[in-house]
Amino acid sequence: MTEIVFELETEPGDSRPVYISGNFNNWRADETSWIMDEVGKGKFQFRVADSQKLISPIEYKYIRGTWEDVELDVYGNRTPNRRVNPNQEKIMDYVPRWAAEGKSYPEEYYPEVEVISDDFEIPQLIKTRRIAAILPHDYYKTEKRYPVLYLQDGQNLFGKGTGFGTWGVRKKLAVMAEKGMGDIIIIAIDHGGGERIEEFTPSRPTKIGVGHGKKYSRFLADTLKPHVDNNFRTLSGPENTGIGGSSMGGLISLYAGKMYPEVFSKWMIFSPSLWVAPKMKFDPELFQDPFARRIFIYAGALESKKLVDQVFSLEKRLAKLQEDESHQTSVKVHINPEGEHSEYYWGTVFPIAVEWLFFQK
Repeated sequence: MTEIVFELETEPGDSRPVYISGNFNNWRADETSWIMDEVGKGKFQFRVADSQKLISPIEYKYIRGTWEDVELDVYGNRTPNRRVNPNQEKIMDYVPRWAAEGKSYPEEYYPEVEVISDDFEIPQLIKTRRIAAILPHDYYKTEKRYPVLYLQDGQNLFGKGTGFGTWGVRKKLAVMAEKGMGDIIIIAIDHGGGERIEEFTPSRPTKIGVGHGKKYSRFLADTLKPHVDNNFRTLSGPENTGIGGSSMGGLISLYAGKMYPEVFSKWMIFSPSLWVAPKMKFDPELFQDPFARRIFIYAGALESKKLVDQVFSLEKRLAKLQEDESHQTSVKVHINPEGEHSEYYWGTVFPIAVEWLFFQK
């Protein structure tokens, strides 16, 4: 017989017992024979006398007695199943956070939402749109000024979404605020429904024609941003202003960022629809700014190999701008091997991108 030892370290102070649940016990949540021994502050241990009786590979998670109290990653996301082989003698794991009664975030840090307008005028397109501001939980209790991130497809950023799920931005920001990184305003701009594709397509020949991207980008820079700066306590300079989105929203954010480099220095580009404009050019003179620019690009490997290849191609083109020190452009690419084209996965990477774009030196 071969003994296998599970050792877990987590933050101390939580009195709930820790269980192991996996494919070896039909994923039962509170089976007392799989409860771990507490061997120190935030340290737990469980011994299996004969590891050969376990299914290979072993798949498991740590829980606090119910699936509403499951382990989470540092940003409050649910983690994939852990996988190990039974021939290991010791398994050492770490859990940074736990869900509590189904909640993945601390309620006291939950951001406020203020609808700027249900019918905000877009004079460049002669249309209106709902726009909301997601404010830090203590916005109205302080006099601080905040950086701002303008995000596309506002319907799917928080709340119930539109049938495609949601990023869960408010929940992620609450976790970040607890970690000291919640001082940011998010401006959520609803898309135009059936007009979304046309508005988010660059105003140049593309695979799907010429869109209204130039007018939409001008709206963001010349109309919406001045309104936000006049009505909220913002840090209005380009070094504190970002733009982002996913899919076609990622494409228009890339396009608007290059059109207005003097306005947006932080770009959050998730799963961009680069197939629409695969040869988008970036003129070096657009990036000759006296401030640092950061560009975060994400793609899920399960979306398509073509997208991942296009992302790396984009990175190479942008990397050329880093060769000249006067450009001060930094590019970070994040590929999730299990990522799919969905709001859920964009939500999981959202706090990672925000932290790198706005809070890391």
